Amino acid sequence: EVQLQASGGGLVQAGGSLRLSCAVLGPISDDYAVAWWRQAPGKERERVSCIHNRKGYTYYSDSVKGRFTISDNAKNTVSLQMDSLKPEDTAVYYCAADRECHVLDVSYDYWGRGTLVTVSS
Repeated sequence: EVQLQASGGGLVQAGGSLRLSCAVLGPISDDYAVAWWRQAPGKERERVSCIHNRKGYTYYSDSVKGRFTISDNAKNTVSLQMDSLKPEDTAVYYCAADRECHVLDVSYDYWGRGTLVTVSS
């Protein structure tokens, strides 16, 4: 059974940084993609970033482009470095995995538990 373990959330002041990690455990295929999604209170879940481990493909939403960096350390762990954080980045962040970087959240087979990121102004 594939399991995703997300970690690294916390409280940070605006302008600060946090690093989220998603460990992919279990019998996942050699080719896989890991995406980060977030959901703020009262809002729909939003795709933030995605990386495919073999295709050299990365995706960033416009809201985080230039501030967040996704990376795969080749040990089945994907990190999301979040810099220049803004209060509007406050949300529960989830990692999800599948064969491709899908646009829709329902297309991902595997999800980790969320980790809360709070950015104070």
